[in-house]
Amino acid sequence: MVLDLALTADGIVDCARSMLANDPKLGIVLLTARAYDELVVAALRGGIRGCVVKTQTGEELVKAIHDVSAGRTYLSAEASSVVAKMCLDGASTLASLTPRLREVLRLIADGKTTREIAAILGVSEKTAELYRSRIMAKLDVHDTAGLVRYAIRLGLVDL
Repeated sequence: MVLDLALTADGIVDCARSMLANDPKLGIVLLTARAYDELVVAALRGGIRGCVVKTQTGEELVKAIHDVSAGRTYLSAEASSVVAKMCLDGASTLASLTPRLREVLRLIADGKTTREIAAILGVSEKTAELYRSRIMAKLDVHDTAGLVRYAIRLGLVDL
C-alpha cells in the first residue's frame, strides 16, 4: 500500500494505524514531498515501513514497495539522513543527561506533574523542580510542551 496524503505527521500516523488495525500485515510505504524529522519518525512509529521522497526515481518507489512487501523497512536517502541525524543528535544530547534526569524526562513526557514526579522518585517537590530545570537547561528547551516533544522525538515514550 502506498500512502500519499497531504496530512500532518499526526494525521499520517492516525491513518496508518487505522489501516493496520484492519490488516496488521499490511506494508505501508509513505510517498512524501519532503522528509522532515517529525514526519519520518512519526511515520515509522505509526507502523509505516517505507518512506520515499517524491523527487526520487520511480525505480526507488518500486524498490521500496518490494522491500516492504518482503517485510523489510525501506528509507530513501533523504529519509535515512533524517533518521541518522536524529539518532546522532539525540544520542549526544541524551548522553548529557544523567540516568535520573532521563527518568524525570520520561515522567514529564508521560504527563506527570512535579508533585507526582516527586512522589514517584521519593524526593521533595523542590528537588523534582530542580531536576526539571536542569533538563530544560541542558536541552535548551523552555517549556513542558517542548520537553514532551523532545522525549517523543527521541523515543523515550510511546505514543
